[in-house]
Amino acid sequence: MSPLQPSLRARHRAVMPEWLTLYYDEPLELTHGEGRYVWDAEGRRYLDFFGGVLTTMTAHALPEVTKAVTEQAGRILHTSTLYLHRHMVELAERIAALSGIPDARVFFTTSGTEANDAALLLATTHRRSNQILAMRNSYHGRSFSAVAVTGNSAWSPTSLSPLQTLYVHGAVRTRGPYAHLSDDRFIEACVADLEDTLGQAHGNVAALIAEPVQGVGGFTAPPDGLYAAFRDVLDRHGILWISDEVQTGWGRTGDHFWGWQAHADSGPPDLLTFAKGIGNGMSVGGVVARAEIMNCLGANSISTFGGSPVTMAAGLANLGYLLEHDLQGNARRVGGLLIERLRAIAAGLPVVREVRGRGLMIGVELVEPDGSPSARAAGLALEHARERGLLVGKGGREGNVLRIAPPMTLTIAEAEEGAAALEEALRRAQHAIGEKERP
Repeated sequence: MSPLQPSLRARHRAVMPEWLTLYYDEPLELTHGEGRYVWDAEGRRYLDFFGGVLTTMTAHALPEVTKAVTEQAGRILHTSTLYLHRHMVELAERIAALSGIPDARVFFTTSGTEANDAALLLATTHRRSNQILAMRNSYHGRSFSAVAVTGNSAWSPTSLSPLQTLYVHGAVRTRGPYAHLSDDRFIEACVADLEDTLGQAHGNVAALIAEPVQGVGGFTAPPDGLYAAFRDVLDRHGILWISDEVQTGWGRTGDHFWGWQAHADSGPPDLLTFAKGIGNGMSVGGVVARAEIMNCLGANSISTFGGSPVTMAAGLANLGYLLEHDLQGNARRVGGLLIERLRAIAAGLPVVREVRGRGLMIGVELVEPDGSPSARAAGLALEHARERGLLVGKGGREGNVLRIAPPMTLTIAEAEEGAAALEEALRRAQHAIGEKERP
């Protein structure tokens, strides 16, 4: 670049919104990837432990997906939902069968935000109510309705809302007024809070929307069975359950294909939303719901870009690869080893309050010497990891949680490589904030 030419970062600042966040003091331009690795414009290689926010689910430049996209792009790029398309029907059939929802119907969108927006439209229309239950610390997207049910103030830029949202406890196990309770007592207290909250509602409540594992919230989760206990209450009131599987779906948690299955006593949700990983980088999202709910809309509706021939081809190829290669099992095995490795590292580091997660969805919560959330330590660790050739994410309401979610083909050797880089990054962050290691 000529010294007289502005940098890409300067050009970005000149035309993009100020609130469009860039990671790192010196933001990266990623130019290509392969497997679990990506390269920047300077030619430096990084092990990718974030996958473009849990979106590169299988691998970068996965040949099966690349081939499917290329072949479809050579035939036709776009048709809209006004025409039949074989890939859309085939992918809908597979997702409907996998969802566990009886008599399921599938509507494709282009993102998780749009999927949750559609689910809220369906639930409120079906129940004829604009009242929604949501979890504290939650995140469901950036549309007007999705922000309205987001219980994380760091990601909710307005108090204006088309919905009346009532927030309940339960999604954060190790902080808050019930953190000291046993799992059983925790669930009892949260159910009591739900009952009390419903006492403040005006007639019908449309639905509860909940992430089985909160993504942006810092990979927090309730004890298994909480949503089953909630479901007993919801069913008595006729309230629908929307499971936001945008980040937890497709086997990433290892133990289950869907996050809701950790609460399987409740049976499947009434509506399930998905996105991110299914397209492996292509823009695919959607809603699955029982036919009576999906078919409740009484006005015309289409999706111009949802169900695109190219994205459906990618989704089919990606889902086929995931199932044929048991990537859920790999997430369970390699993710379990990675979590234990990180917990062993954290045992000697006071800066780490908690290592939590399931499968390849892991959060590392960082704190100041006084135990308060430390966005400073998380920012430092993010930078130091990048210097060691490792990309991770950041989340939590206070921005103090490192988010680790590599492609689900991660190998044991790569997990160990990433853990070693994280260990050094965490030690450097601890030193910078003035804490001493535990003996």
